[in-house]
Amino acid sequence: MHLVSLPTLLALAVAAFFAGAMDAVGGGGGLIMVPALLAAGLPPHLALGTNKGQSMFGSLAAAVRYARAGLVDGSAARVTFPAAFLGALGGSALVLVVKPDVLRPLVLVLLIAAAVLFTVVRPQPRGVSRAPRGRLLFLAGLIALCVGVYDGFFGPGAGTFYIAGFVGLLGISMARASADAKVANFASNLAAAAIFAHRGVILWAIALPLACGQILGGFVGAHLAVRRGDPFVRAVVLAVVIVLVLKIARDLYLAR
Repeated sequence: MHLVSLPTLLALAVAAFFAGAMDAVGGGGGLIMVPALLAAGLPPHLALGTNKGQSMFGSLAAAVRYARAGLVDGSAARVTFPAAFLGALGGSALVLVVKPDVLRPLVLVLLIAAAVLFTVVRPQPRGVSRAPRGRLLFLAGLIALCVGVYDGFFGPGAGTFYIAGFVGLLGISMARASADAKVANFASNLAAAAIFAHRGVILWAIALPLACGQILGGFVGAHLAVRRGDPFVRAVVLAVVIVLVLKIARDLYLAR
């Protein structure tokens, strides 16, 4: 049994708040929570599982806040939610046959490409694409499925990749992309949490208290994104991408 002291649990709850807020805007909450859980003494497999167990609550809170602001596309959500959920289940199964570390170089390239996309691509006015609605829904589902597989298989930056796909292929605004990303992200987090729970690697005695911080952080982060709009979301997403690039590049260097 891996237990933590009350002061440590409170510190983790504060970390969960900031992770939930950051994740609600641009993804990357795991950059805060996984190191925090490791620093608290959890073994890597329990840190990863417990992170998924608590992070899904932050994704849900952010999605609810975005929905209340009218930024979530309901018809798209009915496609992206099941697609991301099934993708994450499939990605989790791939872990059994392929080592996730083989993805690191590819993820590094994709993150750099995402940074360029966020810098140069601007959505159409009011985030409305002229493409046929059916095609847009198909693309949204395809993005959710592919990133869902990635989230279940590897994970880091999944929220950012959801946003990049929605902005780049659907032509919607950053704020709307972040809102739609939270629906898909909640689905893939839920699927991954179900897998981790089945394997018994979520410490619910830690995950549930941290969920309180995640819920508050997810709501606050989404609220800031709604109030401050695209410039704020773009800045946070670019910051997350830069940190992810540095982290993965460091991991690749240390693995040599």
